[in-house]
Amino acid sequence: MTPRERFNAEAAKRILITDGAFGTEIQNWKLDEAAYAGDLGLSHDQKGNNDILAITRPDVPQTITREYLDAGSDIVSTNTFSANIISQADYGAEHLVRAINVESAKIARALATEYEAKDGRPRFVAGAIGPTNKTLSLSPDVNDPGYREIDFDYLKGVYREQIDALLEGGEGVGVDFILIETVFDTLNAKAGIMAAIEAGDDLGRDVPIMLSMTLTDLSGRNLSGHTVEAFWHAVRHAKPITIGLNCSFGAEQLRPHVKTLSGIADTLIMIYPNAGLPNELGEYDEMPATTAGLVGEWAVAKQVNVLGGCCGSTPAHIKAMADGVRGLEPRAVSRPEVRTKLAGLEPFTMAA
Repeated sequence: MTPRERFNAEAAKRILITDGAFGTEIQNWKLDEAAYAGDLGLSHDQKGNNDILAITRPDVPQTITREYLDAGSDIVSTNTFSANIISQADYGAEHLVRAINVESAKIARALATEYEAKDGRPRFVAGAIGPTNKTLSLSPDVNDPGYREIDFDYLKGVYREQIDALLEGGEGVGVDFILIETVFDTLNAKAGIMAAIEAGDDLGRDVPIMLSMTLTDLSGRNLSGHTVEAFWHAVRHAKPITIGLNCSFGAEQLRPHVKTLSGIADTLIMIYPNAGLPNELGEYDEMPATTAGLVGEWAVAKQVNVLGGCCGSTPAHIKAMADGVRGLEPRAVSRPEVRTKLAGLEPFTMAA
């Protein structure tokens, strides 16, 4: 069976669990700059470059991944949110992008294989791709609305380099899925989608895509202005294995948007919100039972197929979710009417 077939088979049986945050978990290690930098001899300060730990301190992402698997995760993601040449330029580590992604994929794959061998329950690896710190839809210069720092083809190439490295080694060695997450600009996501499709075509195999939008205001739009429904219309052509929401606010504020997406998407729904909102010190106070209770409401309402956590979530949050949804039926995939549906910032449905 292909990863897509295995995943869909498991999702038909139960609500699946993905992992939680890496960034806030890494912060708990309180690593100094030397721990990040290792002996690579880089010219920039590396403190905060979480992705590079796959090379300099692999025990850190290994330990965190293991803790999420122990908590009940069916999916683990690679610690590669910023492992692209745009983001790594801040650290003078652009030349290490391939190595970071390859090593991160190896860490996640080895642990997923180990845990699956223990109990026979399939574990999956998602290659995490962040949005970068550039935007294709908006100008960074308020005095020049038409200005863009990068163009579509350049960003597609940036994503392609990362995707090729995450997939290196082939099926069962690299990642199972490409997770394009925290989508604040829909056009950025489209560049990632095209890169993943082209990578799969060149390999001659299916490369399933997971897509996850982040909302930047309570009205339910991302930074480029798309509503949840408009975003779905804009990316549905990619035939993602999951569509969903992550980061944003807390689970409570996502409730109406989860309901909307669940009713229109003819694929699996994956939601992994922050553990509430950060306090004045930037720390997350929402307890595991609270987060699990909130996301559990979606499970009871049969609105989700995969649950997990984003910023501030811990293995304890993931365990509480896994325990809370055990035995509940997963959402049945929606079968909306066949209509031409387009999107500007708002959804547009052609009249019959």
